Formats: sequence, C-alpha cells, structure tokens
Amino acid sequence: MAGNSFGDTFKITTFGESHGEAVGVIIDGVTPGVEIDEAYIQVQMDRRKPGQSSVTTPRKEYDQVHILSGMFEGKTIGTPLFIILYNKDMRPSAYDDIKLAFRPGHADYTYLQKYGIRDHRGSGRASGRETAGRVAAGAVARKLLEKRGISVVAYSKEIGGISGNQFIESEIERNAVRAADPEAAKRMIEKVEALAAAGDSCGGIVECRIRGVKAGIGEPVFDKLDADLAKAMLSIGAVKGIEFGAGFTAAAMLGSEHNDAMDASGFLSNHSGGIIGGISTGDEIVFRVAIKPTSSISVPQQTVNVRGEEQTIVTLGRHDPCICPRIVPVIEAMACLVVEDHCKRQAALHD
Repeated sequence: MAGNSFGDTFKITTFGESHGEAVGVIIDGVTPGVEIDEAYIQVQMDRRKPGQSSVTTPRKEYDQVHILSGMFEGKTIGTPLFIILYNKDMRPSAYDDIKLAFRPGHADYTYLQKYGIRDHRGSGRASGRETAGRVAAGAVARKLLEKRGISVVAYSKEIGGISGNQFIESEIERNAVRAADPEAAKRMIEKVEALAAAGDSCGGIVECRIRGVKAGIGEPVFDKLDADLAKAMLSIGAVKGIEFGAGFTAAAMLGSEHNDAMDASGFLSNHSGGIIGGISTGDEIVFRVAIKPTSSISVPQQTVNVRGEEQTIVTLGRHDPCICPRIVPVIEAMACLVVEDHCKRQAALHD
C-alpha cells in the first residue's frame, strides 16, 4: 500500500494495524555514531500511550520499545533502525456487532471504496494506533536535533471551546490535557469528563513551537519547510487544519501590520511564524493545528452497512473522548522528523 513512507533524507516507514500483532517503524538516514537507547525512546512512547488518565482511552498498551536493527554497542551505525511495539491489549471482538456498518467520521467507507477490503477492528491501519511508530521515529529525530540545539514543544491551546491564555511550559506535563495554562486545564478536564460521561467527544487546537532552527533551513517552491510541516501534520488522522504565525487572522490584517519589520538585531515581530518563502528566519517556528472530535462515540448515529441498508449505530469500546492530550507527542514527533530531514538536506547542500 502506497503512502506509508515519509521524508526525503531522513525517511520513515510505519507498519501495523490497531488490533494486529504489532505496530512500528523503519527509519532510514539516521546519523551514525549517535548514542541512543530504548529508554530514551520509551519516554516519548509513555507520553503517547493510552490509559494515562480519565480523559484518555482505558486501553492498556505499554508500548515497550524493541530496537531490532541499526544499533551496535549503544550507538547508531547508519543502517536502518527497525523499532517494533507489540500490541498487548487487543479486543477485536468489541467490533463484531458493527463490522458490517460504516462508522460516521471513520475511514471505513473510504478504505473499502479504495481497496475493496477493510480491517474493521478499530480501523486497522487508519487507527490512531498507527501513530505509535511515528512517535518512536520522532524520538530518534529529537535526539539528533538536540545535538543541533533545536527543541520542539507542543501543548493543548484549546479544548472543547475552552482556550488557555497563558503559556507556562513547565505546566504542560503536569495536567491530564497537556495545557500550558493550569487554570484553563481544570476547566478543560471538567468539559472532557462530562462529554465522556454523556458518550460524546470534542476537539481542540494544539500549538507547536520549534526553537533553535537557524535561518536558511527549508527548500524552495514545492518542498517549503512550512509545506512539509503542513503535510506532516495533515497526515495525522485527527488533524483537519493548520496555520502558521498569525495564521488565518492575517486575512484581516494590513500589510503594514502583518509584515515582520527588521532592525539591526533581527525581526521585530513574528507574524510569519518563523518561516518566510518556505525557509526559516531564525525566529521561533510557531504553528497551530485543528483537531477534530473523536469519531468513536456512544451517541446513536445514522449510517448504512456494506449492503446499503440504513441503520443506527452506537460505537462502544475504549476510545479517547478528546484526542488532544495524546496527539501532542505525535505532533512533536512529526515536527522533529520534518526539521531533521531539512537540516540534513541543508548539510548536503554545502558538502
């Protein structure tokens, strides 16, 4: 199946299905001689894994990292890294009652139309479970970026219509929704828990900040840095939109307001979000993504089955009432992959 690989110089291919034996990733283009171990990758996997709190799915997947190739004596050797994460808490029988029905909001109908066959067990390849391999690969990219002095942090800026007004980075990992505003976090959690009790779900907005990227990183025209970041984000199933810097508010601004003026010290504003002409300015790269409400809800919905018969469907099982908290490390991972890829391209340009 095409579309399973991402990247140019730093390239990944993910594999596996939600209720199959395992998920994982193959990473090519890893710099040799870098010290990295399974424990370092595990930190990021633990941030993404299910069953963390009352606002995430109760499914228990420990996502224990197993590196099968590409390492020798604790260092990367330049050959492909193969990372596998075995599924432990599969319950495919939970989908038996709805295996013939198309779940609203899911890829059931579109996958069947494309391939003539689909894995009904938790969406198979279209499941958010696929992102586990991305996070593992993103951890490797993050390690390489650390050596470049680059950091990536994302957080829940808005959930269920409740927005945070503060950015306190140290608060992000201290609350269940990964918000940077502790007061807003409390209200977000209450909202998500109430929706979960009602069998419904909500979406939100996640902001990502990338620091330490020097000016000049990115490719012209089709491979712009922001274009590749946009593709990376929109490849995540729950993401429905993206904006950089001032984003959509730029449509209501004047040129004299939106243009990032400069003086001898550099840019005086960052409405561009740290990227102009597809190339980094040296300022902080800032973008936000819109996350849709979780599709799997227990509220009755109208649909049809594979025979074209109308029916009412209720999706039971274990699902996140809001995807934002667990998608934060996925967004960070994809950002790390893009930036490391572009840094390697820039290095090759000057070899």
